[in-house]
Amino acid sequence: MAAVTCRALLKEIRVAKGSGYRNTPLYKYVLEQFRKNQVTGAQLCRARAEALHAASSYLCLLESTRLHRRLHQLYHGRGERGPEEVAGLVGLRLPTQPGGKGWET
Repeated sequence: MAAVTCRALLKEIRVAKGSGYRNTPLYKYVLEQFRKNQVTGAQLCRARAEALHAASSYLCLLESTRLHRRLHQLYHGRGERGPEEVAGLVGLRLPTQPGGKGWET
């Protein structure tokens, strides 16, 4: 479980930081924390569950942020629309003459 979380977390860091992600302090810190909290035959790490929970929470945050940015770029409006375009969205036309109702030709 810890190895899967570690790999997924490092993948999200790579996506966020780009090609030079291995030189970032964040990458080094994550690897250091996973190595420090691993269980070996000589030592039993009591804080392993806590560290794993923190890592999986941070992974969830990074994935959610990335997906939110993608959705925001896809569906975010491109500035203010003009009155004609807004009227066209709801199936109306603006009046062409003063006092017109907008549906005459």
